[in-house]
Amino acid sequence: METNKNIESIIGDPKKAINRLAYPTILSMLLMFANNLIDSMWVSGLGSGPLAALGFMSPLYLVIIGFGVGIGAGANSLISRLIGAKQYEESNNAAIHSIVIASIVSILILLIGVFFLRDLLIIFGAGEVIDFAMDYGTIIFLISYVILFPAVVSSLFRAEGDIKRATLPLVVNAMLNIIMDPIFIYYFNWGIKGAAIATVLSTLANLIIMLYWYLIKRDTFLKLSLRYYRRKWEIYKEILLVSLPASCEEVIYSIVAICFNYLIFITAGTMEVAIFTVVWRFVSIGFLPCIAIGVSTITVSGIAYGARNHQNFKTTVNYSTFISFLITLLICNIFFVFAYPISEGFNFINGNPQMIARTAEVLRIMVFYNLFIPFGATAAYVYQGVGSGFKSLALTILRELILSVFFAYLFAIPLQMGIYGVYFGAVIGMILGCFIGFACIKIYERKFKKVCEKTAV
Repeated sequence: METNKNIESIIGDPKKAINRLAYPTILSMLLMFANNLIDSMWVSGLGSGPLAALGFMSPLYLVIIGFGVGIGAGANSLISRLIGAKQYEESNNAAIHSIVIASIVSILILLIGVFFLRDLLIIFGAGEVIDFAMDYGTIIFLISYVILFPAVVSSLFRAEGDIKRATLPLVVNAMLNIIMDPIFIYYFNWGIKGAAIATVLSTLANLIIMLYWYLIKRDTFLKLSLRYYRRKWEIYKEILLVSLPASCEEVIYSIVAICFNYLIFITAGTMEVAIFTVVWRFVSIGFLPCIAIGVSTITVSGIAYGARNHQNFKTTVNYSTFISFLITLLICNIFFVFAYPISEGFNFINGNPQMIARTAEVLRIMVFYNLFIPFGATAAYVYQGVGSGFKSLALTILRELILSVFFAYLFAIPLQMGIYGVYFGAVIGMILGCFIGFACIKIYERKFKKVCEKTAV
C-alpha cells in the first residue's frame, strides 16, 4: 500500500503538518459555532424559556457529539501511530474497527434517549422548561447516529492528512443549518422543534458527503472495505484505550456545563441561566483553537511517537501550545473589547439595557476561563496521540471537574459570593488545572527522549 501526498505532508515537519491540518479545521469549526450562535439567536426570539431549554439540552447534545469525537480520537491516535510505523494495511483494519464501535454506541445512545431523556432533563434542573427541552431533545436522541457518525468519519480523514475532505462537509453542514433555522422555526412555525430538525438534516448532509467519498468514489488512502476487516480484539482495545477516556472527557465537559447551570440557577435564577447559555457559546468559540489544533496534534504526535522521533514530538508539544495560546489570546481580546455589541445581538435581551450590560459583564469575566486552556488542552491531546487516554482523562477531570467546579461551588456557596463566586471560582480552578497539565506533558516529553535514545542504540 503506497503513500499519497496527504500522508507525505503529515510525516515530515511537524509545524507544517499542524498548520496544514489545523487552520482549515479552525475555519470550519468557526462556521459550526457561528451556526450554534445563530441557533441560539433564532431560538431566543421564542423567549427566554426555549433558550433556557436549549441551554439545559446542550450538554446532552454535546455528550452525543462527545462520543463521536472520542471514538474518532481513538481511531485517529491508532491510525496515526500505525502510519508512523509504516503499517498501512493495518490502518485500514483499524478504521473499520472504529466504525463498528460507533455503530454499537449509536444504538446505546438511542435506547437511553427513548427511556431516560425526560428524567435526565429534570435531574439537570430543566423542570420549569421541560416541554421545550423535550421537544428539542427527543428529535436529537432519536436520530443520534446522524449526530455521532460524522465526527468519527471526519477523524479518519484527519488521520490520513486529507484535511479538505475532513472540513468541507462541516462547512456545508453549517451553511445548511443557517439557512434552514429561520424556515423551520418561524416560517413553518415549528418553534424549538424546527431548530432540532434543522440540526439533524444539515448534519445528515455532512455524513452523506463523507460516506460518498469513502464508499462510492473510493479514492481515499484509508479503505472502508470489509475485505480489509480482520477482527482483532487488540485493535478494539487500542481504540477504546483512547476513545473511552476521550468520550468521558466530552461527557465531563457536559457535566461541567450542567454543574454551572445548576449553581447559576440556585444563586441567580432561570434568566441568569439563559444569559449563561449565550456566554457559554462564546466560551466554546474561545476553545475552538484548542480543539482544532488539538485534533491535529493527535495525528502529528501519534506519527512522531510511532516513528520514535523525539525532536518531532517535542516540536509538536511546544508549537501546538504556542499557536493555540496566540489564537486564543486574540479571540479573548475581541470578546472582551466588543462584549457589549455582541450581547446586543440576542433577541431575548434586545431593548433591555440592564440585561445587555449583564451579559457583557459575564462574558468579560469568562474570557479568562478560556485564556490558559491551551496549556492544559495540548497536554490532554498529546496523551491521546500516544495512546495514553486515561492520563488525558485524569488531567481533564482535575482541570474541569475537580478544580473548576469545586472552586465555583466553594466561592458561590460556602464563601457566600453568590453568582460572582460561580464565575470567579471557575476561572481560578481552570487556570490552576491548565498549568498542572502542561507540567505533566513536559515531564512525559523528557521521558520519551530517553526511550528514543535507547531505541536508537
